[in-house]
Amino acid sequence: MLLAIALIAAACSSGSDIATGDSEDVVSVATNSEDATGQGTDSESREFSGDTEFDETAPPPPTTNPAVLDFQEARENLDRGVQTASAFWTTDWTNATIDISELRAGLGGSDTRDGIPPLDNPRYETVDEAGEWLGDNEPGALVQVDGVAWFYPLAIMTSHEIVNDVLGETPVAVTYCPLCNTAIAYDRRVGDDTLRFGVSGLLRKSDLVMWDELTTSLWQQITGEGIVGQFAGVQLEPVSTSIVSFGQLRESFPEALSLSPDTGFARRYGTNPYVSYSSGQGPISSFFVDELDDRLPALSRVVGVSFDDVDRAYPFDLLTAERVVNDTVGSTPIAVFWGGDTADALDANVIAESAPIGTAVAYDRVVNGTELTFTAEGGNFVDDQTGSTWNVLGIAVDGDLTGTRLDVATHKNEFWFAFAGFFPGAEIHEVS
Repeated sequence: MLLAIALIAAACSSGSDIATGDSEDVVSVATNSEDATGQGTDSESREFSGDTEFDETAPPPPTTNPAVLDFQEARENLDRGVQTASAFWTTDWTNATIDISELRAGLGGSDTRDGIPPLDNPRYETVDEAGEWLGDNEPGALVQVDGVAWFYPLAIMTSHEIVNDVLGETPVAVTYCPLCNTAIAYDRRVGDDTLRFGVSGLLRKSDLVMWDELTTSLWQQITGEGIVGQFAGVQLEPVSTSIVSFGQLRESFPEALSLSPDTGFARRYGTNPYVSYSSGQGPISSFFVDELDDRLPALSRVVGVSFDDVDRAYPFDLLTAERVVNDTVGSTPIAVFWGGDTADALDANVIAESAPIGTAVAYDRVVNGTELTFTAEGGNFVDDQTGSTWNVLGIAVDGDLTGTRLDVATHKNEFWFAFAGFFPGAEIHEVS
């Protein structure tokens, strides 16, 4: 039986079929595996093929659970690799908000849950300690809860994808899907339950599919929606998240805590296992089988915003030129700021040596009941109503509103193919 291999450690070499999205769908994989004691072994190079023969002799799942009485019939609609990967799961495949045939096995093996290990007991370090190994341009997920900031370097998140923790008094799952470049945190509470989330080893439209340990329900990372199982149709509450550089964090949030590389796993944090992925022509074709929306290049980055059933994308190319966009999505007035030299986490082997793409963050532009409009000025932004100056992380650094923070609007910095795939027909903001 094919052993589960961590696709998250895939080193997509420049010019490979995977990096271009053309293909026979063979990924060159470099893994840092652990032995039974949890100690790392030497890296090895493997190949994963979308045409891999899966072991179809795996024992069937339990059939005594009332929730899966129709399990076998439902499983007939699963992709062959998904059938094998989920053979031991108690997921209720009969309760789904999606066509379950869309699911793909991102990892090979008989039970792929947490083949990419999430962090359940994360350690943190001060900004000064993090500065000993992080470059100022390195990207991370900035999560804010009750005015307190935490930083999750993408150098670590690419190897674990999910961090389960309690920030302040809020149980949070911080998630990152490198194949879509989506970083977003969610409140882990559903009703009276606090869920522990893991990496299922499955993908849908190339996006991470999470699972919860309580019910083995499946959840879509990019939307926070339960898609299969007992919690199908349940929506997780997003928590303020944006992708920023470590230098921007250090300047604006010097008291923040940063996820420590002391995780208990043997990993080469600081390197990118997806070399040249972002410079390819499209996603891995066996993981994204839909027709691509060709209004923008598939791997171009956008700020994706959704309010009141309106979905709108703000291309990084436009933001780079305009620096700030004032807009209203549905009934929500927003401003999108762009600036800095934040590195592309999916470019060079060493993230700190990667090409700069900048930081783009969407904010609610209503402050104390007043709707602000912003103009780019130097490296900052000035609001027309009070003349206050704001930095790219939404903090007023001068003027009447000094010290005020803009609320981060729920958004993502995903690849265009991912935003368009999950929000078909989304609008693309253009210069007016």
